[in-house]
Amino acid sequence: MTALPDAPILKTDRLTLRPPQLADFEAFATFYTSHRAETLGGPFDRKEAWSDFASTAGQWLLRGYGFWEITDRETGENIGRAGIYHPDFWPEPELGWMIYGSSHEGRGIAQEAAIAARDGAAYHFGITAPISSIEANNTRSIALAKRMGARPDGEWDTPYGPMLRFRHNAQVTP
Repeated sequence: MTALPDAPILKTDRLTLRPPQLADFEAFATFYTSHRAETLGGPFDRKEAWSDFASTAGQWLLRGYGFWEITDRETGENIGRAGIYHPDFWPEPELGWMIYGSSHEGRGIAQEAAIAARDGAAYHFGITAPISSIEANNTRSIALAKRMGARPDGEWDTPYGPMLRFRHNAQVTP
């Protein structure tokens, strides 16, 4: 798949966030079928990984926004994803993030990418107050949401089970 013509590319000092491409599936599948996907309800099998990858990639076509793949600006390595999750059964846009491998943790990459995705979604798509749904035992994502200034907004029953909800306030800047 080639990049969508109207999909914005976001850049930070260290990262490029771009819409998904078919070549990104292997990195996603490796993550999604591993223990690292436990905070998402996994691990999953490769078929489920493909279904999730394809459906979230399809949001770019159906909604005009979705998850960006996070790549290292120096090496081009695909290291995760951050962006907006909003399938038909979700009540409103959600800001989400994930880092595929542990070798990229502890360096602020998730925060840098999540802030770029949050603010990029506000600037390009008018999504200024997305939620983040986080399992109560995912302490790292809860801490990241709080560092980003998101405020607790209750608990809610999702199709994936109960989750904590956090509300973001995006910065609308080019």
